[in-house]
Amino acid sequence: MSEDPDHGRSGLRDRLTDGLYGLGWTAVKKLPEPAARTLFRTLADQVWKRRGKGVLRLESNLARVVPDASPARLAELSRAGMRSYMRYWMESFRLPTWSPERIKASIDVTGAHRLTDGLDAGRGVILALPHLANWDLAGAWVTTDLKVPFTTVAERLKPETLYDRFVAYREGLGMEVLPHSGGAAFGTLARRLRAGGLVCLVADRDLSASGVEVTFFGDTARMPAGPALLAQQTGALLLPVTLGYDGTPVMKGRIHEPVEVPDAGTRAQRTSSMTQALADAFAVGIADHPEDWHMLQRLWLADLETREDPR
Repeated sequence: MSEDPDHGRSGLRDRLTDGLYGLGWTAVKKLPEPAARTLFRTLADQVWKRRGKGVLRLESNLARVVPDASPARLAELSRAGMRSYMRYWMESFRLPTWSPERIKASIDVTGAHRLTDGLDAGRGVILALPHLANWDLAGAWVTTDLKVPFTTVAERLKPETLYDRFVAYREGLGMEVLPHSGGAAFGTLARRLRAGGLVCLVADRDLSASGVEVTFFGDTARMPAGPALLAQQTGALLLPVTLGYDGTPVMKGRIHEPVEVPDAGTRAQRTSSMTQALADAFAVGIADHPEDWHMLQRLWLADLETREDPR
């Protein structure tokens, strides 16, 4: 029986993807840093010039974030966005070789007392953040500078070997990584929080199709209910976090005011209110740093329903 050609192409593509990421983690960290920065900036510009689906989707998303932007301004933002995205990858490939001193010097966080005070009080803490700047660097700062371990969730990637690479990379930075699929993650996260631990979740895009509808930059999107549900069930402190670059080597972070559990309403109503509060905090950070929001996928419901749009 002959091999299905589509399956063969898919397998080849998976092996190529895994090999490229493996090359990144082995070779990029050995380059002199100026050379690595130049390489990834050049790659970003080349990808941007090709105007592929990811770039077009990024530009479409940015048009919602900056609705009064001209086409020229949107193009400028999307180019800066691809450079920011490639900076994330360049830093992530090199991050395992950074010293604790280098990690500490590479991020400046305001509102960090909200996190440390919550943990010192013996209360579990949930940090929820969007796909802004380099969330892996923020996680490394938590584990190395604050010396606080935490648990997070990762989307299962194909091929499985690539998912394993990402898990090993993040575990090497001091994170406990649970798979998003399988249904057991929520219970484990709840146990960590009840024990006074820390959970960090990227929470601006729903992967389950059963998230909470929120108003986000003037239109309806769906975001995961997990952070709000965990806070309600465990009594943990829920803190939104936003990140961004400012043209310097130092990433800026902000830990916002906590999202409180409403006193009244059903569980669904409380979850909706809390998830909307998260979305509002995310919108503040994204509006401040639109070029650092790495959202190259569909997010708003209107875009999910219109299949002709670029993805």
